[in-house]
Amino acid sequence: MEIERKFLLSDVPPTMRLARREPIRQGYIALDGDTEVRIRISPKGSVLTIKAGRGGARLEEEIRLEAQQGEALWELTDGRRVQKTRRRVRLASPVDRPELLVEVDEYSGPLDGLVVAEVEFPDEEAARAFQPPAWFGRELTDDWRYANRSLASDGMPEE
Repeated sequence: MEIERKFLLSDVPPTMRLARREPIRQGYIALDGDTEVRIRISPKGSVLTIKAGRGGARLEEEIRLEAQQGEALWELTDGRRVQKTRRRVRLASPVDRPELLVEVDEYSGPLDGLVVAEVEFPDEEAARAFQPPAWFGRELTDDWRYANRSLASDGMPEE
């Protein structure tokens, strides 16, 4: 189970500009209701992911692939792709909770200018208790238009 919250940022925070960057190509092989099958290709390798559900808590299964398998599946995603650069930072948390990992994604191509932060949580209680830092913008967790699958298929949401 993946439990996360997503936020809109005005830009990559200055403190993260020098953080290690990971370029990511992500495309969707199949979209069916609340279920998606995607391929993600990055310097870390190729991963086939199946997700089911909407919102902050969803089923997620990942399968590592060989590079040639990832590239072959990439061809099936034409018209349903996003490109982004990911940076990661750990957020301090209250004494009784572990640090949280924040992933900041800066999109390119047709989504150029879009920057979002995602925070994954160990459980739903931690997700509900989370107080976003001041540099986070509007919460997007339940805004389906900002789901990666929607961005890949429909492009930038109109506000």
